[in-house]
Amino acid sequence: MVAILIPALLLAFFAGMESAFLYSDKIRLEIDSQIPSFFNRLLKRLTLNPDFFNVTMQVGYILSLVTLGIVMAGQFRPFFEEMVESRWLAETGLVLFIALAVLVAGEFLPRTLVRISPNSLLLFFSLPLIFFYYLLSPASALVIRMVRRIQRLSQKGNVTDDEHDKVFSRNDLGNFVGTEDPEPVKEREEVDKEVILFRNALDFSKVKLRDIMVPRNEIAVLDINSDVETLRNKFVETGYSRILFYEGNKDNIVGYVHTSAIFQKARQIKPFLKNVLIVPETMAANQMLSRFIREHRSIALVVDEFGGTAGLVTTEDILEEIFGEIEDEHDTNDFTGRKINEKQFVLSGRFEIDALREKYNLDIPESDEYETLAGFILHHYESIPKVNTTLRIGDMSFKILKATLTKIELVHLTVLDN
Repeated sequence: MVAILIPALLLAFFAGMESAFLYSDKIRLEIDSQIPSFFNRLLKRLTLNPDFFNVTMQVGYILSLVTLGIVMAGQFRPFFEEMVESRWLAETGLVLFIALAVLVAGEFLPRTLVRISPNSLLLFFSLPLIFFYYLLSPASALVIRMVRRIQRLSQKGNVTDDEHDKVFSRNDLGNFVGTEDPEPVKEREEVDKEVILFRNALDFSKVKLRDIMVPRNEIAVLDINSDVETLRNKFVETGYSRILFYEGNKDNIVGYVHTSAIFQKARQIKPFLKNVLIVPETMAANQMLSRFIREHRSIALVVDEFGGTAGLVTTEDILEEIFGEIEDEHDTNDFTGRKINEKQFVLSGRFEIDALREKYNLDIPESDEYETLAGFILHHYESIPKVNTTLRIGDMSFKILKATLTKIELVHLTVLDN
């Protein structure tokens, strides 16, 4: 029985370690390998050359598989020959039995179980791994040389024997920033900002202008026929550095004026009017940023599919998508929230759902149908509720504290007891 158990365990070991390396978080492996400890030094040596490691595991797997097959055939052949008179049926049954045993014990179980914690298992088994790594290295080196020789002959290209540089894929980066860190909470909080920044940078290519623009009803605009005094008051009132101008209606934006115009003793607005970029709301934010840089611009008008004004986007809006909120002397606290206690909050309607979930740990479902708290309420209520109206959605109660005819501005949220 021992003669079967040893190659069976080795078969499971090599199959499991090969899969553990495949499913492991490569960035976490690289970080762990830099920690000064004996086992981490072993892990670093093992992962220096991923191709060599994988070939070594495959060589060990094949040797264990052949050994296990021979031993099991010798042990169980008499049993099958006694059960079945036909030699052909006995041999067939023996082969099927061995194949099933190998499939379960040497493939399915180890390759499935290692997915639970592949990085931890690689570190735990680093000592036997390094032993077999060097023990089987001559055979592994021979296999790699043969493969590369075949590649040269078939591809007629230059395939070097140098070790591959470590290159992390987008999935590796995404897995790294998306997984929970097992470190203590205090230590994890120190790197939360860096992880969020990393995650934002990875997701940046998916962001559309409609996701980050200032909506139409919050754009500061003036009629092109307005006088300079009206413009000056608008700058003071809003704190913005640029004001848009329209002719006829807000869907016909003709340009914008920078705040520097009021310091040049302007008597008319039109001489200081600058053209504004017009872009579709489906445009990617990274493309918009590239265009801003290329054309030395910092503001663009976002239009919908019908050509109507949908919103406004600036360089700051785009950068905030990566780096988080960028505060300046003109920023206000309109879009913040306040926690009263563990179950009650006063929140702005503009508060984004993902920010609410992250900051206050509120279980508000995310959806493509809405992005903000106001959008979530409207998605269920389908109209602008009046002030002091109380709504219940799921296990939460929403009391409207402030609202206009066109938007929900302030909400009192209460988490209800189940």
